[in-house]
Amino acid sequence: NPDMESNDVVLVVGANDVVNSAAYEVEGCAIWGMPLIEVWRSKKVIFCKRSMGGGYADLDNPVFYKENTDMLLGDAKKTSEALAAAVRQRLEAV
Repeated sequence: NPDMESNDVVLVVGANDVVNSAAYEVEGCAIWGMPLIEVWRSKKVIFCKRSMGGGYADLDNPVFYKENTDMLLGDAKKTSEALAAAVRQRLEAV
């Protein structure tokens, strides 16, 4: 977490509760005070998830709505493979 601001992009695949800023922002919620990976502090966050649904704790994740966050909804395996292929194609063009 101390170096999170130096990350250009954080790709979160399937995780929710361990990156849910509600643990710091919503006092008294089910995950209040839980240690987190503070992905929202990076320059860009991309979530690969099936839906906008809550995780195990069934809490909305405020990080989904932060200005530096994009949602890439769909099957994580297919989405990750398509994303990797697009990055490879882009790198080959350079």
